[in-house]
Amino acid sequence: MVDLLDDSEIADRLPDDWERDGDEIVRTYEFDSYLPGVGFAAGIGGIAEDAWHHPEITITWGEVEVRLTTHDEGGITGKDIDLATRFDDVYD
Repeated sequence: MVDLLDDSEIADRLPDDWERDGDEIVRTYEFDSYLPGVGFAAGIGGIAEDAWHHPEITITWGEVEVRLTTHDEGGITGKDIDLATRFDDVYD
């Protein structure tokens, strides 16, 4: 069991370029074309699988949108923040 973060904890810990959307945190990563986005999505998909935490990933031309929430807890937890940071490390 993982504890839900309260509003102030989410605001304090939310990585740059991520936004809160209700019970999820969201970021859209930008790419010059389609295939780099697909490669990025595959890479973060592997990281998510290793963490046993599965985001919603939407791939379009030049963009990959990622949405994170901890479904078992019904909201945003430290697992979401940690995974967002790991995804940003891959992107940078």
